[in-house]
Formats: sequence, structure tokens, C-alpha cells
Amino acid sequence: MPPSAELPGFLHSVAPILDRWGYLALAAVMIVESFGVPAPGQTIMVAASIYSSTGRMNIYVVALVSFITAVVGDNIGYWIGLRGGRKAVHRWGKYIFITPERLEKAERFFARRGNRIIVVARFIDGLRQLNGVIAGITKMPWKTFTIYNAIGAALWVGWWTTVSYLLGSNLVTIIEHAHRYKWLAIGAVVVAVGIYVTLHVRHIRRRRARAGAAAPTEENPV
Repeated sequence: MPPSAELPGFLHSVAPILDRWGYLALAAVMIVESFGVPAPGQTIMVAASIYSSTGRMNIYVVALVSFITAVVGDNIGYWIGLRGGRKAVHRWGKYIFITPERLEKAERFFARRGNRIIVVARFIDGLRQLNGVIAGITKMPWKTFTIYNAIGAALWVGWWTTVSYLLGSNLVTIIEHAHRYKWLAIGAVVVAVGIYVTLHVRHIRRRRARAGAAAPTEENPV
């Protein structure tokens, strides 16, 4: 394995265990994160993919191990939620940093979005760890969960392994530069959303005004 210096920035924290245990470390961290523990699963997957870009690991094995353990871990979380239910999560969750507030927030978000959130949950930190547990608590059909979960895991693993492999250690530099402009980006998003909401509300008001003006004519035809 390469020295940890080849993984600068936020990836440096996972370098020692990846240097020593390789694919086993990747599998262990990924599966633990996927059933509810806030472990650095995405970070170690990115690190392993960067290692692959230097020839120290195999990118196909990294992707396969990441995908399988992500799906298996989420299924463990699903059965924990289904069998143990909310009571067990509230009682023992504090030991793995799953507070009642965090769980309720994730549940509300999950309930609003339905099955679609299973696919995108992998890309959302916090929800990624609770995805399976919440699906089990809400008694989502296992087959439905498994299908959407596999799709989400494939997209998530495919995206991060590909980008990390192609960019290599440059990915860290890009992310660090991007952080410098994050508030500018957030401001631009807020402005864009504000403009959209304003135009949308104005459109709705105009449509209601036209509907209100046409109503008397329809009720009292000449």
C-alpha cells in the first residue's frame, strides 16, 4: 500500500487502516456505516479508489466490495428497524449517535419523499446511515426496499469510484478549492430559489385572478 502522505486532506484519517487492512478495511467500514453507525464509509471508498488510480488496489474490486457491503449493511439496518423498531433505536441509538431528534428528522424527510428517497439517500450524509433502519421502522416491503436500495448503492458507488479513480489525488485539491467558494455557491442557490418562488407565486396569483374574473361570466351567461 502507498504511504498515507498520498492521501492528503480529509482522506488522511482513513489511510492507516486502509494501508494495513486493504479491502477488509473497506468492507468493514462500509458495512458498519450502512447499518446505522456514522463511520467514514464514503471517505474510505474514495481513498481506496484513489489508491486504485496509482495501481495499489484494483478499482473493480473496490467498486464490487463497496457495492456488496453497502447493500448488505443497509439490509442489516432494515431488519434492525423492522424487528427492533423505534423503541430499540431510541434505547440504544445514543451509543452510535442516533438521537431521537436525528431519527425523527430523517423519518419526516423519508415519509415526504417515499420510495424515491431510497435511491438518493446514499448521497445524503446522515440519511445514508439511517436509510435501512428507517425503511424497517416504517415497514416498507423488503423487496421494494431491496430494489431501490441496490439502485441507489450502484449509482453512489459508481459515481464516487469513477470520479475518484479518474481524478486521483487531484480530487482532494478540487474539493478544497471548492470549499473556498461554498458560501458564494450557497448564496447563488438561495437567490435562484428566491427568484423561482417569486415568479411561481406571481404566476399562481395571476391564474387565480383570471379564474376569479371568468367565474361571474360563466355563472350569469347573457
